[in-house]
Amino acid sequence: MSAVTAPAAPARARVAALRVTQGRVLVSEFTKFRSLRSAMWTLLAAVVLMTGLGALFPAVTASQYHTFSWAEKAAFDPVTTSLNGVIFAVVAFGVLGVLPVGGEYSTGMIRSSLTAVPRRLPVLWGKVAVLAGGIFSVSLAASFISFFLGQALLGSHHLGVPVTAHDALRSVIGAALYLTVAGLIGLALGALLRNTAAGITIFAAVFFVIPLLATLLPASISDHLAPCLPSNAGGVIWGGAAHVPDALAPWTGFALLGGYAAVLIGAGAWRLRRSDA
Repeated sequence: MSAVTAPAAPARARVAALRVTQGRVLVSEFTKFRSLRSAMWTLLAAVVLMTGLGALFPAVTASQYHTFSWAEKAAFDPVTTSLNGVIFAVVAFGVLGVLPVGGEYSTGMIRSSLTAVPRRLPVLWGKVAVLAGGIFSVSLAASFISFFLGQALLGSHHLGVPVTAHDALRSVIGAALYLTVAGLIGLALGALLRNTAAGITIFAAVFFVIPLLATLLPASISDHLAPCLPSNAGGVIWGGAAHVPDALAPWTGFALLGGYAAVLIGAGAWRLRRSDA
């Protein structure tokens, strides 16, 4: 008696089961991101910087407030004081942005990714979505922790404010938005330059070196240039650009920062499509 064999699955069904979709690419990119130890350590460093310095600045300010001049007391902002860790955390988040693309190019893993996804761009969109979601969720939690911890320390000297105070909630959420877009700029630099060291160097120059150099220019130039620099434009949304003359409105500055990120991501996407890995 001959055995009865089940009919083979149609070739079309097998091909459909293996079809590359944006959802599957997204899951793949998330798996790669959370399994990258350097990314996890960088994320941890960013949180420590943000919350640690978010406690240090208010503690020092509260203890020295009685020595402040009248002008310094008038300029004192308890919300910004508790969020000053953002100034340093942005470095870690920028590095975190460069790593997913720059790291793959440095190890050659990008060839495997693009072989599995011949259309290429879904890989970049997957990285953008994973990085944005990861940075925003972590930085938002760290921002609220920094705010409440800082206000508790300032409150011991009757200097703290509630989260319902004017612009407080916008600043706390704005800090997370600023860090998220800064991380995406790091990702775009990694995709455009295809080198981790170069991406980190350019990111640091854009967010730290160029703003300092701009202050050395004549006031007639720096007063118009400084508000439009990425760090100053985006910093307005959380109060980190109080020293910038003629600073942009909070959401205008954030929109400009987002525009920088969009242009750079577009340039990275163009290079990914047009040049070989």
